Amino acid sequence: MRIKIASIVVRKRIRKVFHDIEALADSMKKYGQLSPIIVNRDNELIAGERRLTAAQFLGWTTIEAVVIDKEEDAEMLELELEENVQRSNLTQDEILYGFQRLDKLKNPGFFRRILTFFKRLFRRLFKRNRRRD
Repeated sequence: MRIKIASIVVRKRIRKVFHDIEALADSMKKYGQLSPIIVNRDNELIAGERRLTAAQFLGWTTIEAVVIDKEEDAEMLELELEENVQRSNLTQDEILYGFQRLDKLKNPGFFRRILTFFKRLFRRLFKRNRRRD
């Protein structure tokens, strides 16, 4: 659900240092908000302060949020910790592999371009036939 950024209450948080807000804002501008923030029914922020800060940096007035039924301070702190602790960064090898695959997809060789052409052609043909049915 979309909520107004101005309505979000940010209380005392665990995270004190916000790295790369501009990079996150650039990502959100290019790809949109990939993960919602989490608030309680009173619009108190539980998780997603970096995303919220990046959205404010971009001048957004609303943000995608998940509203959960938690009001106890201990429950909200537990969720904030869990959301931040359970995140797992990619290894250097995984990042390298991902960028190599992306490079091949963005700069395909001759045979890959031919294969892609025929895939798109067949998709278009079959979509037209489905519409006629």
